[in-house]
Amino acid sequence: MSVDLEKKVVFVTGSARRVGRAIALTFAEQGANLVIHHVSPSSAEPARTAVEEAKARGVDAVIITGDQGNPDHVERMMMEIRGYYGRLDVLVNSAGLFRRADFLEIDLKDWQRVMDVNLTGPFLLTQSAARLMIETEREGVIINIGDNGGLNGWVSYPHHSISKAGVVMLTRVSALALAEHHIRVNCVVPGPVLAPPGEEETFERLVKTLPLGHAGDPEHVGQACVFLAQNEFATGTVMRVDGGEGAAGAEL
Repeated sequence: MSVDLEKKVVFVTGSARRVGRAIALTFAEQGANLVIHHVSPSSAEPARTAVEEAKARGVDAVIITGDQGNPDHVERMMMEIRGYYGRLDVLVNSAGLFRRADFLEIDLKDWQRVMDVNLTGPFLLTQSAARLMIETEREGVIINIGDNGGLNGWVSYPHHSISKAGVVMLTRVSALALAEHHIRVNCVVPGPVLAPPGEEETFERLVKTLPLGHAGDPEHVGQACVFLAQNEFATGTVMRVDGGEGAAGAEL
């Protein structure tokens, strides 16, 4: 039986821009109300535009800001969501950092920042969202956005790959821990759907290796998230939406 997303409250981190924005608006197409999130002042205007686009689809949307790697910010953001809507039905941990680096040259400060955003943030948000869902008696859904680097390992993106491997395990462990509370946790692993800034050549090279022979769209990631949110029997799932990248074992 499919879960109806009409009027559900969906919080997508990093949803002012790029893939996070597409995920949020895909949920809006299903009638869900949105919490649009950003942390950078430069994303304030794109966040407002995302809210306008959501409202044009007939749903409600609000903006919250905060650093997901900061426990105080996470607690504040969840309190704001409770103040706006009184509940949370779906959390999508989409925000992340994607940094090229030489393994031997990564310093602790850079390592820690990537881990804070890519792994600690989703962990803190999962905890906080689950507590709110349990308190308000919601059968909630949490969806993490992974990466093929976290499954195959990309030597040119070492701390990114390691953090995303942690996201996969976070998905599996939290799915088991939260099942008794009727909270499902899944992970979507996108392939090349949008070139990271400054990585256009790498992106095009990767696309050429895909069995399907073409890049995807951010909306494909959104569709996968909606599917996992609607499928009430899916938990602990790691779903690849990557044009065959994982099967081919592509290396960046």
